[in-house]
Amino acid sequence: MTFPIFHPAATRLHADLGWLDAYRSFNTGGSYDPNRQAFGALRILNDDTVAGGRGFGRHPHQNMEIITLPLAGALEHEDSLGHRAVIRAGEVQVMSAGTGISHSEKNHSPHDPVHFLQIWLTTNQPDATPRYEQQAIASLPNHLVQIASPHEGEPGVHLRQQAWLHLATLIAGTALTYQPKAAGNGVYALVLQGEVLLDGQRLGVYDGLGSWEPDALHLEASSPATVLLLDVPRRA
Repeated sequence: MTFPIFHPAATRLHADLGWLDAYRSFNTGGSYDPNRQAFGALRILNDDTVAGGRGFGRHPHQNMEIITLPLAGALEHEDSLGHRAVIRAGEVQVMSAGTGISHSEKNHSPHDPVHFLQIWLTTNQPDATPRYEQQAIASLPNHLVQIASPHEGEPGVHLRQQAWLHLATLIAGTALTYQPKAAGNGVYALVLQGEVLLDGQRLGVYDGLGSWEPDALHLEASSPATVLLLDVPRRA
């Protein structure tokens, strides 16, 4: 298979503000790289590390599906809907911003850093009532664990977009196959741990690879590995 998008980890956009060490898979925050355009409905895929006791003050969002996935540590969340929560590694959170929501995020620990991904998807239900959801993620080695989908009642948080997010955790030497959930969707893969072959393309930690309308994607782990798969519409 020919992959139209290959994003080596070393080419991610980077900003170090001292309290925030930020890596960006797509253009955001004033940074621009012509090779880092949005991938259909996937607009932002940020990899942030925030120092102990620091965070983002109250700020607004509208008509975006905002998914937060802690990788290490915990985040405190507070929003204009009245939610106050702590999101820890092993959990996933979504805010459907809809007509408008404001929130703050800060490191739950006064000392230890928190490391998390934040993902922004466009919505297919603009100006809907804002909503919030948080769930624990099942730990199943050698399985594709669904952490978000457009269908209420399915595993994972509920998205207002025809998009599915999965975590693939593999033992070295094992393999998994992923089939896109909707016709016309593409899949963007980001390696979070280890080294994998994705349809023959070797990927290391934080390498990203995107393909439009694949029949299936075959993952094989060269070492213990975790891969995030984002199955999203081509049209935003």
